[in-house]
Amino acid sequence: MPPGLKDVAARAGVSVKTVSNVVNGYVHVAPDTRARVQAAIEALGYVPNLAARQLRSGRSGVIAVAVPELQSPYFAELAGLIVQAAERRSWTVLIDQTDGQAERERHLVAGLRRHAIDGLIFSPLALAGEDLEHRTDIPMVLLGERVWHGPADHVAIDNTAGAADATRHLCDLGRRRIAAIGVQDAPSAVTAHQRLAGYRAALAEAGLPPGPDIEATVAGFHRADGAAAMARLLDSGDPPDAVFCFNDLLALGALRTLLSRGLAVPGDVAVIGFDDIEDGRFSTPTLSTVAPDAVRIANLAVELLAERLGAGAPAAGPAREVRVQHRLVVRESTAG
Repeated sequence: MPPGLKDVAARAGVSVKTVSNVVNGYVHVAPDTRARVQAAIEALGYVPNLAARQLRSGRSGVIAVAVPELQSPYFAELAGLIVQAAERRSWTVLIDQTDGQAERERHLVAGLRRHAIDGLIFSPLALAGEDLEHRTDIPMVLLGERVWHGPADHVAIDNTAGAADATRHLCDLGRRRIAAIGVQDAPSAVTAHQRLAGYRAALAEAGLPPGPDIEATVAGFHRADGAAAMARLLDSGDPPDAVFCFNDLLALGALRTLLSRGLAVPGDVAVIGFDDIEDGRFSTPTLSTVAPDAVRIANLAVELLAERLGAGAPAAGPAREVRVQHRLVVRESTAG
């Protein structure tokens, strides 16, 4: 016979109820107790009977994660971290890609069914807070910058402060013509707006003027967009001596253009990005960046969702806003 809850409880020295709480992802279990139970589960090879658990609890043990694009290393890495956090609660994760399209995001939210998934972790790009007010009653945690003080718990970083830190770093290096790559005009481009605001604030602190000639607009946040924007800046007649890119993919594209033009980084032009994706740690030169605490974002998103599930309803308390710290990572593209 395969091992059961009683076998796990006996090995861990706890009650069957405690083992059940750990298996079902309840948050109010002491960390050392949870660790003993998980060690016993692994040692015995215990596998929960998901069908029986669903019948008892009315839950599927499945959550969904929806991000704008999985080809973006940042979102791919974040989704992977969420899967890891969910696995520690014995949850299965379904991952969806919305492409940031309003219709797909609306269909995602409207089509949720409690019998299929227990909760959703969602990073919207197109929908606003009012679009989510009449969603189904499924628990939800929002990520990213699009919706603040909305109808669900929200985990995000301070993009404005992060962008200011990146730009301030370039100012402290003595750079005086600091360009920005990543400007977007669409009202829904909240990330770009916040990072532009931080960039401009840091320039103002340093007494450096911003201007449209050094603020490069992009259609997307991909390598090709960064490469093309960097080329335009170099061809402007008064090229920059530093550039803050609104994400690392833009920065990697900018690095490629600088290399193809025979310019040294950081000797001629210093470059810094945002997101701390793995590619930037292995580029030549390695990429300075602003690093959000992605592990903390993923763990908090799962923790908040688990608390809502434990409370039994998403309306069990007011929506919570949680800000996650970031740090400046200085590498070769600015430090040489």
